[in-house]
Amino acid sequence: MTIYHFPYPANEPIKSYAPGTAERKELQEELTRLSSETIEIPVIIGGREVRTGDTGTVVMPHDHRHVLATYHKAGAKEVEAAIAAAVKAQKEWERLPWEERAAIMLRIAELASKKYRALLNAATMLGQSKNAFQAEIDSACENIDFLRFNAHYAGRIYAEQPHSETGVINRMEYRPLEGFVLAVTPFNFTAIASNLNLSPVLMGNATLWKPATTALFSNYYLMKIFKEAGLPDGVVNFLPGAGRIIGNAALASRHFAGLHFTGSTATFDHLWQTAGKNLSTYRSYPRLVGETGGKDFVIAHPSAKAQELAVALVRGSFEYQGQKCSASSRAYIPSNRWPEVKQYLCDMLATVKTGDVRDFGNYHNAVIDETSFDTIMNYIGRAHSSPAASIIAGGTGDKSQGYFVQPTVIEVKDPHFVTMEEEIFGPVLSVYAYPEKEWEETLQLLDETSPYGLTGAIFAEDRYALWQAAQRLKYAAGNIYFNDKSTGAVVGQQPFGGARRSGTNDKAGSHLNLLRWTTPRAIKECLAPPADYRYPFLS
Repeated sequence: MTIYHFPYPANEPIKSYAPGTAERKELQEELTRLSSETIEIPVIIGGREVRTGDTGTVVMPHDHRHVLATYHKAGAKEVEAAIAAAVKAQKEWERLPWEERAAIMLRIAELASKKYRALLNAATMLGQSKNAFQAEIDSACENIDFLRFNAHYAGRIYAEQPHSETGVINRMEYRPLEGFVLAVTPFNFTAIASNLNLSPVLMGNATLWKPATTALFSNYYLMKIFKEAGLPDGVVNFLPGAGRIIGNAALASRHFAGLHFTGSTATFDHLWQTAGKNLSTYRSYPRLVGETGGKDFVIAHPSAKAQELAVALVRGSFEYQGQKCSASSRAYIPSNRWPEVKQYLCDMLATVKTGDVRDFGNYHNAVIDETSFDTIMNYIGRAHSSPAASIIAGGTGDKSQGYFVQPTVIEVKDPHFVTMEEEIFGPVLSVYAYPEKEWEETLQLLDETSPYGLTGAIFAEDRYALWQAAQRLKYAAGNIYFNDKSTGAVVGQQPFGGARRSGTNDKAGSHLNLLRWTTPRAIKECLAPPADYRYPFLS
């Protein structure tokens, strides 16, 4: 037997997809191939493909008449079968040495890095309307980084052992949870869909995977890659379908041991409440790990540089149409800097092109579906009609062919205007120009405005101001950025997660998340057991 340590990895290099590059040509060919066919996506239970006959369709958000796939929906019967398959598969999977499990994770990373990079990126672009760069940093780089860094972090966890005195051997076992983990994954990041399953799996667990319907296209290809890499049947069970049906059936099982979730705060609340009602059913208290909503902020000190601030607002608010939990959606800018920032902001947005992801000249693409489009346009409509707000960029949308909402900036007079307080999850940034002398008061205003605590950015050239803001906003963000946009956390560099109403802050991309999928056992061995019950003081 060997004791193996996976070395600290380097982050996966980001390909540019610049004109004339090999990766651009390969990706465009894959986009053409995938666009020319319609696939069938089954339920997958214990490695077996199940076609329920209850079907739906997957379409391109930027061309919603174009059907990419027909998928089969899982019901309560399929959930029961998946639970049985997961419980059975875990018995063998958890006995496999951890480095053997890690080797499969690294093989998935290698397949994603090379053989299937173009496929995963193209599927993410077509199914989730991401441009080439956004897909590259998600379905390629972040996905690969999660897998490689987690293998390293797992080795550190298993190597962490207690002190032993003379005559005693103390050991710590890091057992998987007793039962299955339900992975509920979002539409916006293919990498998150992978990690929400494979981080528990690496630690010896088996999962039921409820993918977002609007991400099924890329997620199905992920599932096929898991299989090719050697992941045993039943360790991950793929269950497309209605979230409430799948969630309620899974959480009713005595074998429910954990939830790994990214999605809306309301859905996480519902799942947590359901688990609470079922506590007496479970064999153990379940681990509930979730990353939910955000109302992420940018606050600028009067010493901030206008152009750098404007660039961060454009990138942080409008990349991937603002459909990131970390996207900046409210900004507090001092009145002395706002006119210049406003000019830079509007000038940049005037050059942004919106359209189909297959046209690499488009920076901005479609929001995910009609429900999202209608919700976002409703907020924009409220700004149009309110004397407390004025739209200075964008403010229009068109869903006739694709769900396109123009990048929109709303200048508000009231810092409590609805778009400053409620999560919109779209390309809408609201800006409040605060009186430049009211820096400290604005820090308090920002902290008390939103129930969330995910990400935030502080812009200042004054170092005292940066430190002061970071201290005053200690619980306002689990990830804070100095003079940078509020998005773009990198695995191994900025472990990601927030608290308050943004989730449990278990920091994906670090050892902290992996620990949640273990239940440690301490073992003490006495090398020379005593032969007399009496202690010396009794003499």
